[in-house]
Amino acid sequence: MISFLSIIAMGFFLGMRHATDPDHVIAVSTIVSHQRKVGRAAWTGIFWGIGHTLTIFLVGAVIILFGAVIPTRIGLSMEFSVGLMLVILGIMNISSFFRAIPVAQAPHAESAVVHSHAHSHGDYVHTHPHGHSPDSHPHNPDQTPVTMLDRLFGNIGLYQQLRPLVIGIVHGLAGSAAVALLVLTTIRNPRWAVAYLLVFGAGTVAGMMLITMSLASALNFMGRGSKIFSRRLGLAAGVLSLVFGLVVAWQIGFGAGLFSTHPHWTPK
Repeated sequence: MISFLSIIAMGFFLGMRHATDPDHVIAVSTIVSHQRKVGRAAWTGIFWGIGHTLTIFLVGAVIILFGAVIPTRIGLSMEFSVGLMLVILGIMNISSFFRAIPVAQAPHAESAVVHSHAHSHGDYVHTHPHGHSPDSHPHNPDQTPVTMLDRLFGNIGLYQQLRPLVIGIVHGLAGSAAVALLVLTTIRNPRWAVAYLLVFGAGTVAGMMLITMSLASALNFMGRGSKIFSRRLGLAAGVLSLVFGLVVAWQIGFGAGLFSTHPHWTPK
């Protein structure tokens, strides 16, 4: 019983620590930087953790129960997908920042009242001078980085959580082999090993939920008196994600030899 409880505790807290990996925090920060509600940020972390746990459990269970071996090139491709995803998230945030830059206000009719306040287009919130008379808005509502996604998936109830879920699934691909192999070296019983994966996943969900809630709370506190703070934070998160993603992609693609004839891979 003591050893079983030790395994449970170890799996949960290692899962929480796993959530703090730099690539994980950078990825979710690109989403949370546009959110002001702590509760919504918490759900972002939960869905990220669910996606991550889903992949870890499925891939890890296959390795543990059936002794599957992931080929080197496939393993590298799984990790390369994380770098590619970080690049895409970074580009989306950077594009969001530049699209939100206030533009010169064109002359309007005398009845038009020009002012500035935060407003949204779907999931895209920004601030610029505008009026409420016809044609007084300085940009087309479709010219936002997420409007196309809103049009395609807006009817899906859990659309806003699909992004962190997909991001978590991709991150799980990169770490599933390493987690499964680590479990095999410490837990000989396959059933306990699979149970460990679930507990590890629960810890990851809890850890990421705390991280996203902390990020949203800090955003609310620091940006309370500044309307452009969230935009600048989103830009910083985007640049960091883009740079980190390019570094990861370069290391996997060329350092580890994914694009060469002699790839080498050690799950980590």
